[in-house]
Amino acid sequence: MEGGEAKKAANPRCYMDISIGGEMEGRIVVELYPGVAPRTAENFRTLCTGEKGIGPNTGVPLHYKGTRFHRVIKGFMIQGGDTSAGDGTGGESIYGLNFEDENFELKHERKGMLSMANSGPNTNGSQFFITTTRTSHLDGRHVVFGKVVKGMGVVRSIEHSPVGDGDYPTVDVVIVDCGELSEGADDGVSNFFKDGDMYPDWPNDLDEKPSELSWWMNAVDSAKVFGNDYFKACKLKLGDPKSALLDADFALREREGNAKAYYRQGQAHMSLNDVDAAVESFKKALELEPNDGGIKKELAAAKKKISDRRDQERKAYSRMFQVSVKSDANNEVMMSWTNIAEENSTLKIYMKSFGKWANIAGIQVGLKKKKSRSLEMDTYRKRKKLEPFFLKSSWSCIETL
Repeated sequence: MEGGEAKKAANPRCYMDISIGGEMEGRIVVELYPGVAPRTAENFRTLCTGEKGIGPNTGVPLHYKGTRFHRVIKGFMIQGGDTSAGDGTGGESIYGLNFEDENFELKHERKGMLSMANSGPNTNGSQFFITTTRTSHLDGRHVVFGKVVKGMGVVRSIEHSPVGDGDYPTVDVVIVDCGELSEGADDGVSNFFKDGDMYPDWPNDLDEKPSELSWWMNAVDSAKVFGNDYFKACKLKLGDPKSALLDADFALREREGNAKAYYRQGQAHMSLNDVDAAVESFKKALELEPNDGGIKKELAAAKKKISDRRDQERKAYSRMFQVSVKSDANNEVMMSWTNIAEENSTLKIYMKSFGKWANIAGIQVGLKKKKSRSLEMDTYRKRKKLEPFFLKSSWSCIETL
């Protein structure tokens, strides 16, 4: 560039979106150092993007997406990147099965250093680890090629995951998604969960540290509101749906157009087996957030539960009435209900074609078949003739002896 020196290119940044036990935990953003370890940094960057396709040696994608952190040692490091075996015995680099140690210029001098895992000299593949403290005893044995710049809180969450034999986590710690961030692009750490919370979970992840007291006061108030919302939501997971329902009702009194409150209200109703009320709550939530996949899923599940319940009711009532059938001199079919407890009992029969309940009083019912396939029913109660009842459906829901 004439008239001055060309602008120095920024170091590449990559991200990894992490789930723990099936629930999203957050995003880790790392900065790579191609100026110090170019081959090692490029190996990691490419494995984040998956641009190289299938590995010729392992036959699996050269991609960290979907892989697990398979080794976690509290107070030391977290290790992942096994693209083939998933347990620390596999993996493949973009240069072949393994590649050489590039240099040991950078040191494991603090937490958050990004370094290559290996099984000895010059055995670098795809596996990497992130330190959670200073680990100077690894200097000269493992190649450091980057550091965590945001998401150290997520690293800490992984570090404190429960582990079993061989330091393998007993819950799945998965890289759900990963890739490279273009220069100058937002790193996606703030509002990662798309819940309106614009503040990162850890102050260290702030791009700038505002000095105004008012900014920090507003941040505290916002954190309190979101914290209370999540606390109320956790009551459902803790098996306290009644309290969760009360909290949702209170939130709706405070702010009626609260889609999240309607959603939590619906979940609480489902936990209390009040499915009809749950459907109404989910419908209101969907009106406010018509593109929310979670609300649509819950509403569909509630509607299916209602449909299944109705099917069970139909089957149950189809076996409720057993009928003895005989013909009289006028060829009229006489049907005597055998399971009526009292003369004044009221029968409740589900009419399939109408989709609603019909209440029929009496003991004996006389039926005459007509060409129109309608059935004319004269209903008697203590010998008093009542109004005829017409229906256009078969009595398929009643079993005859």
